[in-house]
Amino acid sequence: MLIFRAEEHIDRWCETRNIKRGATLTPQQGWQLAYGWYKDKLKPEWRRHTLEEAEALLAGVGLTAPFWNLRD
Repeated sequence: MLIFRAEEHIDRWCETRNIKRGATLTPQQGWQLAYGWYKDKLKPEWRRHTLEEAEALLAGVGLTAPFWNLRD
């Protein structure tokens, strides 16, 4: 994971390295995703997320681009 200050910085970084730009998320989305994913991890009744739950969590924080598709 790389952290950039602005979208144009991402574009410039990718261009100088001849790398195709991948998916991005904001710090807020990252926090929401981490919280949703791990909030119950220490509870005895914790279980792994189902595919549908993981998809709902991604969609719930606005990560809906093809990169975030878990079924392919």
